Amino acid sequence: QVQLVETGGGLVQPGGSLRLSCAASGRLFQVYSMGWYRQVPGIGRELVARINLSDDADYADSVKGRFTISRDSAKNMWWLQMTNLKPEDTAVYYCNAVTYGATQYWGQGTQVTVVS
Repeated sequence: QVQLVETGGGLVQPGGSLRLSCAASGRLFQVYSMGWYRQVPGIGRELVARINLSDDADYADSVKGRFTISRDSAKNMWWLQMTNLKPEDTAVYYCNAVTYGATQYWGQGTQVTVVS
């Protein structure tokens, strides 16, 4: 089992920045990919960014150039630095971990609201 806890959501104006943190615990040796997804009501959860143990990162087209994912294995944490936030970034953001056995783990979610 892997446990994930997100922190760092909140309310921000357009153009502002936030940093989300994910703290992981448990059987982390099984994890090879770490990421962030987001979800708005009525729409499925979408990938925002992910990073693997080789530090290869993928981003949704909508966040490229604005968001950066990073990780620190020694701290068992990863982060999503979000800049130039837009109202359409408003969502619940979920921390995600994927194991070699293709099991996915999720955090409880943290709300990000971008509004003037």
